[in-house]
Amino acid sequence: MKSLIALVCLVAAVDYCLADHVCGPLQRLKVKRQWAAAYGSGSGRQDFGHYIWAHVFQHSPVARDMFKRVRGDNIHTPAFRAHSTRVLGGLDMCIALLDDEPVLNTQLAHLAKQHTTLGVEADHYATLEHAVQMGVENSIGSEVFDQDAWKPCLKVITAGIAGN
Repeated sequence: MKSLIALVCLVAAVDYCLADHVCGPLQRLKVKRQWAAAYGSGSGRQDFGHYIWAHVFQHSPVARDMFKRVRGDNIHTPAFRAHSTRVLGGLDMCIALLDDEPVLNTQLAHLAKQHTTLGVEADHYATLEHAVQMGVENSIGSEVFDQDAWKPCLKVITAGIAGN
């Protein structure tokens, strides 16, 4: 009997630990809800985007080179703000589709085609993932931000765009 109880406890503990590293239905809903609160509307979206891109370029200054066409050297320009709006709009769409995997996968395949010729590497996606998480946490507060939901769910999106 003790062995059975120990086995049940072990399975529950493993399940609990693994739950923090999956983008399951509950994590997807949490990410969608937290994103909606953070992304907001109107001019707040530009401020949110500014925070994210400032974080990206602070942690990866060479990433600016990837954005020469849209003035990555100055994130205050209309060209870069428009680019930020497009990127966050695409991310917004992907997050909205987290609970509709067939449509999400189609969207990610479309984005993958766009990004394959741009020279985006794995570490670039990791930098963006981190910046998005920091932006959401900054916006909604660290007491409600759930990194254990965000990390795997952003990985679903970026891996899909990377074609993995």
